[in-house]
Order: sequence, then structure tokens, then C-alpha cells
Amino acid sequence: MSALDIFMVVVRVAFSAFIPLCFIAVCVWMERRGAGFFQDRSGPNRANIFGFRAAGLVQNLADAAKLIFKEDVTSGHIKHKFYFVLAPLIVFFTAVVSFAVVPFADTLVLGGKSYLMQGIPLDLGILWFLSFVGFSVYGIILAGWSSTNKYGVLGGLRSAAQVISYEIPMGLAIVSLLVVYGTIHLNEIAQFQGRLLFGFIPMWGAVLQPLGLVIFIVAAFAETNRTPFDLAEGESELVAGFHVEYSAMKFAVFFMGEYVALFVSSAMIVTLFFGGYQVPFLSTATLINNAKPVAFLLMVAVPVAMHYFAGWIRRSNVSHYPRENDPRVFEAEIYIKCFWGLVIFLEVVLLLILFADKGGPAAHIFVMLLQMATFLVKVTMMIFVYIWVRWTLPRFRYDQLQRLGWQTLLPLALLNIFVTSAVVVALS
Repeated sequence: MSALDIFMVVVRVAFSAFIPLCFIAVCVWMERRGAGFFQDRSGPNRANIFGFRAAGLVQNLADAAKLIFKEDVTSGHIKHKFYFVLAPLIVFFTAVVSFAVVPFADTLVLGGKSYLMQGIPLDLGILWFLSFVGFSVYGIILAGWSSTNKYGVLGGLRSAAQVISYEIPMGLAIVSLLVVYGTIHLNEIAQFQGRLLFGFIPMWGAVLQPLGLVIFIVAAFAETNRTPFDLAEGESELVAGFHVEYSAMKFAVFFMGEYVALFVSSAMIVTLFFGGYQVPFLSTATLINNAKPVAFLLMVAVPVAMHYFAGWIRRSNVSHYPRENDPRVFEAEIYIKCFWGLVIFLEVVLLLILFADKGGPAAHIFVMLLQMATFLVKVTMMIFVYIWVRWTLPRFRYDQLQRLGWQTLLPLALLNIFVTSAVVVALS
């Protein structure tokens, strides 16, 4: 194995392992700021380190310190302590591993070798995701059962019934997608969506399978136990549900697993329905052949976008009342200087692309980085949709949740398969 092969393995594994973990902080911050926005309040803006609040991100560090040093209490009535400790690890591990086969860029060709840009280069594709998503419910069931608490047991039972109810429509929605794509390999699915329908419409899954998109997103909300489907931990009925007996870091692992699952679910929705890493209207081959014009456009667009972004920071980062030597103004200027430094670095990189050989290794690497950025932007937007729904809709009753899964989504998913199959056969 050459040095380049080892480097590419490190890059793929590092992205697949650390990006979901880094997005825990991003998701928590988006959750709190989003909740503040929808409830017409400020959100977290008090915790600081030497006056730097980072728009509320420092609050995450305060929470982490609290959970790390908080006393880890395990009740004496808990008899199965091994399973009690194992449960949050299962939830967290399955969430992280399920991202391993999601492609975050198109196949990179360097030195005559091809590198699949996903953590584990397997051909299982969507089957890997479905298997681990289904396995994660064992952690919730074990948590409720091993807690020896009636609320925990009820939360575990609810979660098991919920997963059974919504994994079937989710699987059927994927079947209709596979009829269109003709493959289970996620990278090939993303490549398929790089085409154009009628020459000007991206052939995204959302365009080809709008009903499948709705079914999959609703089922994904239920799979991740997000409002309005968080019946397994409904505080108004079950106190805290399956994790009622957990505290300190064991509770934090559940908390982290939920947000990793939120990131992975958003990444899967983006990959299946919104083109994955594909830049809209620009396939990988088009980007490689036109790397220099794209780099030039970015050289112009990035400073302009930064100018308006800096103005927004200055307007937003001020105290709500007159203050002499306002510390928030000073903080804002520090952030703006850091962002401008990043912009200068990007400009230098883009300038190097302009002087590189057309279609050479630099163009391939540039397209890979651009697709990775596109993928993360799409995933972040999908995470916002999750947060938007959570702070907009109330929680369903349990009978409403089951009725939606069995009497609405299941028949619609079956109908979607029949219609899709008929259309594909007719057009073939």
C-alpha cells in the first residue's frame, strides 16, 4: 500500500468518524438557537470564556463540563447493571457506524487509482444503514428494561412498537427508490442524481419520488424519536421514558447518540433524495472540466458573501442597551477578522487552482472539496428542518402515531411501489 493509499484511508475514516461527532455541537447549538428563534427569545447568549460567547457555542462547553463532573448515580434497585451501562453505548455506536457507507464526495481518481469517498468502501449501501438503524432500538429497549422502572419499561416498549411501525413504510419507500435507481450502492445513487431531466431539472429523488420523500422523512422522524414522534420519552406521560434512571455521562451518551442519529438521518435523506454531494446542475465530470471557471466564480462570490456576512455579524452582535466600550462589538470584530483570514486562505487556494493543469490532480481534489462542502451544507439544511418541525408541531398521541404508520403511510408506500414500477416498465 502506497503513502497515497494510506493517506486516503485516513481521510475517509476521519471524515466518517469525526464529522458526525463534531456535528453534535452544531446540532445542539442549532437546536437552542432555533428554539429561541421560534419562541421569539434570544436563546443561549450568556455563557462566555473571557467575554467570548461564540453566538452561544460556549454554552455547549459548559454543558459538557457539567455532565462530565456530575455525580453518576446508579440506583440500588437496578439488577442488570451491565445492560444498564451497555444500552447507551449501543445507541451511540450504531448511530456513528451507520454513517460509514454514506458517500460525501464522488469517486476520487488520483494517479490512475480510484478512491471511494466513504468511510467503509462496501457495496451494501442502503442495506448497511437499515440494519444499524434497526439495531439501535435494542439500546433503547435494554435501557428501559434494565432500569427496573415502570416509566423506563413503558418507554422501551413504545420505542419498539414505534420502530416496527415506521421501519416498514421506510423500507417500502426505499424499494420504490431502488426501482428507479436500479442499485443499492449509495455512491451510484448519488451519481444517478447528477443527471438532468429534460436538460434542466436535476434528477434528484425528491423530483422522481416526491411521495417517497414524504414517507421517508416522516418515518425518519419516528426512527430518530424526534418530536412529534418522541413518545418513548414523553415527559408529560413517562417523566423521561427509557432514560429516566440515567445521569451524568451515561445520559450524555444517549444525548450524543440522538444528535449523531439526527446527522446520519439527514445525510441519508440528502443522499437519497437531494443529490447527495452533487452540486445542482453540475455533474462531477462537468466540474472537473470547468474547474477553473468555477474557481474564478468562487473567488468573486466568497468575498462578496463575506462582506454581507460581516455586516450581519456587526448588526446582530451588540448589546440590547447602550454600553460604553460594548464588549460584544469588540467580540464581533475579532470574529470578522478570523473569517476574513479564512477567506484570504480560500482565495489563495482558488488562485492555485487557476494556475493548475486543466483536468489534473488539482482539479480532482478541488471538485472533491467542493462536493464535500456541498454535502455538509445540504445536511445542515436538513437538520434545520428537523429542528423546525420539533419546535412547531405538538407531540402526537400514541394511538395517532400508530394510526399514521399503519393506516396511512403503509398503504401509501405500497401504492407508490406499484405506480413507480408501472411507470418504469412503461418507459423502459
